[in-house]
Order: sequence, then structure tokens, then C-alpha cells
Amino acid sequence: MIKHIVMWKFKDDVPAEERVEMKNRLEALKGVAPTLLDIEVGLDVLGTDQSKDIVLYSEFASLEDLKAYAEHPEHVKVGEFIKPRVCERHAVDYEV
Repeated sequence: MIKHIVMWKFKDDVPAEERVEMKNRLEALKGVAPTLLDIEVGLDVLGTDQSKDIVLYSEFASLEDLKAYAEHPEHVKVGEFIKPRVCERHAVDYEV
């Protein structure tokens, strides 16, 4: 199993509604992108200097499934929504 974790920092001018919309769009990929086994998305509640603003946790059966998810048209659309709203992206992918 592959676990895929991504954290983003929003640009300062991104309103709260768009932050929630990003969360909703990511969560909506479950059941649409067939290789995505599970997904959880959370918005930061502390806002410390070390905090990122939003995190995604997802699971895939294999690296090939993660790659298929990355190329899925609906995932690509969500990425197009995300890119202009964030200034940082950090990711970790690991096998369990």
C-alpha cells in the first residue's frame, strides 16, 4: 500500500470560501478516481509558523495506482483549481 500525503500553504489573499472549496474538491475525488482507495483532507486549526494550511492524506494499492490517480482527468482539474491559490506544496509518498 502507498500512502500519499500533501501539505499546502495558501497565498495570503485566498478567501476562506476558496479554501473550503479546495477541501471539498479534493474529497470529491473519492469514487471518481478509481485507484484512490481513501482520502482525508483537513484545514489547519492552529495557524502557527510551522503550520501548513491544508493537508491531504490518501491511500493507493500501488505506485502504479498513485501514478494513474495523478493523471486522472478529474484530479488534473482539481490541480488546476489549486495551483493559483497556493504558494507552497510539500509531499511524502511511502509504502506500508
